[in-house]
Amino acid sequence: MQFIDEVKIHVQSGHGGAGCVSFRREKFIPFGGPDGGDGGKGGDVIFTVDPNLSTLMDLRYRPHLKAGRGKNGMGKDRHGANGDDLTIPVPPGTIVKDAETGEILADLTEPGQAVVLLKGGRGGQGNARFTTSTNRAPKFAQPGEDEEERWLRLELKLMADVGLLGFPNVGKSSFITKVSAARPKIADYPFTTIKPNLGVVPYKNYRSFVVADIPGIIEGASEGAGLGHRFLKHVERTNILLHLIDLSWIPDRDPIREYETLNRELALFSPELADKEQIAVINKIDLPVVRENLPAVQEWFRERGVKVFPISAATGEGIPPLLDEIARHLWGAAEEEW
Repeated sequence: MQFIDEVKIHVQSGHGGAGCVSFRREKFIPFGGPDGGDGGKGGDVIFTVDPNLSTLMDLRYRPHLKAGRGKNGMGKDRHGANGDDLTIPVPPGTIVKDAETGEILADLTEPGQAVVLLKGGRGGQGNARFTTSTNRAPKFAQPGEDEEERWLRLELKLMADVGLLGFPNVGKSSFITKVSAARPKIADYPFTTIKPNLGVVPYKNYRSFVVADIPGIIEGASEGAGLGHRFLKHVERTNILLHLIDLSWIPDRDPIREYETLNRELALFSPELADKEQIAVINKIDLPVVRENLPAVQEWFRERGVKVFPISAATGEGIPPLLDEIARHLWGAAEEEW
C-alpha cells in the first residue's frame, strides 16, 4: 500500500432544507390553517480515528467531499429528513489544519475519537410555526441555513513508542526486521527505505511496543536534503529515540561526526525533538572492524552521559538488554524487575 502522509481536501457540510408554506385543505374544513413542515438539518462533517488505517491514501483520490443536504419541509406538518453526515475515517496521529491559515483544528490520536469540524445548516421553519393571534395564515417560511465549506490540510504523524534514527545503511531496517514482524526492504545501497515502517515488538508477559523505522537522514535534511526531511515529523510523537550507529565504515565515514550531524538536524527541525531521550545503538558488532573500534566510541558516548548498547541486528547479539532498557523507559521497569 502506498504511504501518503499529507493530503489537501475540500469538505462541505450539508445545506439546511427549506421550510414549507402550505395550508390545510380538506372537505368541510374551510379554514384549516397553515400546515407547512420544517426543513431537515444538513449533514455534519465528522472526522473519526480508525485504528485499522495507516495512510491517508484514500483521501488523496477523493479531494472533494460533501455531506448530505437536508430535505425541504412538506405540507400536512411533514418535516424534511436530515441530511446524511459525512464521516471521514483517518489513521491515528492525523492532524487537521486549515489549509489557508495553518491553524490546527483537530489532533486525532485515540482510536474511536470523533470530532465534528463543520456543522450542517439548520433547517428552516415551516409556516405552521409562525401563526399568531393576529396572523393566523402566515404565507412565509424560513429558508434553510447555508452549509459550511473549507479547504483542509491533513498531516499524519505516526504513533509509535520508539523511533529509529540514523544515516543511510546503518541497519535500521535490519533491526526492525529482527525484533518485529515488519519486513521493510533491505539492500546494500543508500535510501533503501523510502517510507516509514512500523513494527510491533513483542516483549515479555504479553507486553509489546511499536517501533518506527524512519528513512535515512543526511546533513541538510531539515532544509530538504535527502528523504529524511519528509519524515522527521513521524518521530515527534515517540517516547524515546534509538540512534543507530555503524562503525564498519571507518575510516571512510566518521560515526561520531554523523551522530552530531543528525542531532543538529533534529534541533533545526524541532527543538522538542532534539530534547527527547536517546539511546546510542552501535550496530554490526559481529564484524571485526566494529569490535576493534567499539571501546573508543563507547567511551566517547559515556563521557557525554549517553547510554550505549552494542548489538548485531544480523545475529541478535545484544538485543535483549536493549529491549529491557526500552521497557524501563516506557513502563518504569524491565520484566524481571516487576
